[in-house]
Amino acid sequence: MKRLFTLLALLLTFAITTAQSRAERILEQICDPKSDYVAVIAHRSDWRHHPENSLAAMEGAIKMGVDILEIDVQRTADGVLVCCHDRTVNRTTTGEGKVSELTAEYIATLKLKGKSGEATDHSMPTLAQALDLCRDRVLINIDKGYNYYDQIMELLVERNMVRQVVIKGSKKPATVAKTFAKHSTNMLYMPIINYNAKSWERHSPLFESYLNCNLDILAYEICWNGTLKGERKIFKRVTDTSSRLWVNTMWDKLCGGDKHGFEDDRALNGNEHKVYGKLIKYGVRMIQTDRPELLINYLESRGHHTLP
Repeated sequence: MKRLFTLLALLLTFAITTAQSRAERILEQICDPKSDYVAVIAHRSDWRHHPENSLAAMEGAIKMGVDILEIDVQRTADGVLVCCHDRTVNRTTTGEGKVSELTAEYIATLKLKGKSGEATDHSMPTLAQALDLCRDRVLINIDKGYNYYDQIMELLVERNMVRQVVIKGSKKPATVAKTFAKHSTNMLYMPIINYNAKSWERHSPLFESYLNCNLDILAYEICWNGTLKGERKIFKRVTDTSSRLWVNTMWDKLCGGDKHGFEDDRALNGNEHKVYGKLIKYGVRMIQTDRPELLINYLESRGHHTLP
């Protein structure tokens, strides 16, 4: 009988250690070219119900069922990475000043503001705190973080989270390859291809260079503001690869402009299919949104958001 209990314990231990985390299951779906799963990225987490980039906003988005949390980072005067979109703390906290000129200890004393500008009980988290909250539960997209790549990697290696984080940027493939060469394993990478009037000439050849490089590209973030001619053709060039197609639906200027865009608010009042449904038809399988709950409900009703 003792041997039986020992065997059962070993089998249980094996099952626990080999079971995939939710984050691993999400990544598996994203990396499977045959999967129709559409990943939902919460822009600045659940900011409609909690202060943006707060731990509460992250927890709220995770419980909502999002797949990826978009987190912005800045570095303090004493070298600590904190979750903040702006270069200053003025808009989002009760304090003032540039993040780069303030210490982490001082920033921790400030209170985050709510949507209406009122002070809350929440404080600005460090990136380390955010990682500890999200570990194994959800993927993370660190925005504005490429310049801190090596420092972020240290935090991820400590937590065994390297393949749980998406980093993105608009640097040339050779520059990214040089950065990656310093590490034995690297974060998931996504180039930003911005087809607007000011960046068309620079981003068009950048897109071509990524399509022909040897880097492992998780996805392409395609942004356009009414200047992208024939988006189906551009999208197809991505979907013909093993990489995913990522579109931002937070603002018109990121997804087609004010006349023919795919902005979240156009999906309200039962119009989800005209916005999200059309993007899915185009082959989009990663959508960053300011209305994650609306998008998740639509995807689940269409069978595009069920993890095995």
